[in-house]
Amino acid sequence: MIVYLRLLKESLSFAINALRNNKLRTLLSLLGVTIGIFSIIAVLAAVDSLDKKITKDLSSLDKNTIYLMKYCFGPSEIPQWKREQFPNVKYDEYIGLKNSMNNTDQVAYQLFVNRESLKYDSKTVSDVNIIPASSEMVDIDGLSFDKGRFYNESESNSGTAVIVLGYDIAEGLFGSSDPIGKNIRLYGQRFTVIGVMAKQGAGFFGDSNDTSVYLPANFLRRMYGDSDSMTPVIVLKPEKGVDMDAYKAEIAQKLRAIRGMKAGEMDNFFVNVLSGFTDFIDGILGQMNFVGWIISGFSLLVGGFGIANIMFVSVKERTNLIGIQKSLGAKNKFILFQFLFEAVILSVIGGIIGLLMVWGIAMILTKVLDFEFVLSLGNILLGTGLAALIGLISGILPAVSAANLDPVEAIRTGM
Repeated sequence: MIVYLRLLKESLSFAINALRNNKLRTLLSLLGVTIGIFSIIAVLAAVDSLDKKITKDLSSLDKNTIYLMKYCFGPSEIPQWKREQFPNVKYDEYIGLKNSMNNTDQVAYQLFVNRESLKYDSKTVSDVNIIPASSEMVDIDGLSFDKGRFYNESESNSGTAVIVLGYDIAEGLFGSSDPIGKNIRLYGQRFTVIGVMAKQGAGFFGDSNDTSVYLPANFLRRMYGDSDSMTPVIVLKPEKGVDMDAYKAEIAQKLRAIRGMKAGEMDNFFVNVLSGFTDFIDGILGQMNFVGWIISGFSLLVGGFGIANIMFVSVKERTNLIGIQKSLGAKNKFILFQFLFEAVILSVIGGIIGLLMVWGIAMILTKVLDFEFVLSLGNILLGTGLAALIGLISGILPAVSAANLDPVEAIRTGM
């Protein structure tokens, strides 16, 4: 063991000398490994960061939450022109499902509408995400509050002019003062603020509760009716442990019955499960990983040739020293490991440079984009391990050629 530790120390010394004596040549040769490790770890770190952000944003939602509407979350076999002919879900259908569905925790009604501006006195907040919904959305979306409350079932059913503000919206309109009980203007009408949601932070999908407001869907229905400018959706949250296939089939059967659809007639609605959407996102992230590995593989291949080039030059420069070591009794295995260790150390140095580049960019992006870019310990170990593996593979041929040198010929050649 002492012999191998000394061998490792000598190999490290040779690697450092190679960097010191031939800076440009060595750095150019290590560039491939550096770029390869940087590319792979940057992609993996980006995917991990996105995955963490998505998980955080969806943590308050049950992945079995179902969105019943005329549109499909993902790709569909039904042509788009056919889907455009599907009718919107209706408020009466929401009531029907709410009263008849089994194994259901909550059923809510929501409208997708255009973004609007909110006003309070002389202050205006623009580009606000408006969420008109029934009272059950407080439980489905897992909302928490900094001040006040959410509107109740009576206020929801009657379409009372009350509103719940996101944290940033409340700050933009009221600053440090208490907004509860104050009146703001939206759609040319006065709304009474009854709640402010707890701060959530930026969302991966663009909006977050901080820049959103909730109001009773029936307020807009009372003003505009079931306008085509608003896209309705029925949101269902099943109880824990429900057989999702059977549950989706029950939803389809009961909505078909409400609509009076005949047997054999194609469904004119989509039962979208949130987990299907997250699976779709996971598939995209997986493809990003795959593409990243392919691109990085070419850089690592170039890096491997660079390491091999350094080692062949190193063998040639130290031919005389190898001959002396072998004439003094050094075994082939000793020479082999000496050059293998050196190749691994050089490659790991290139890998560490790549990791440091990822870490530096991660720190900058985290501050500039308000997005937590994560460089995990697992990715650091993976990058270091890959660099060591590239060095090991690249150093095999030069190390074998050095180990097989004839001592007399090596001394004569090196003179």
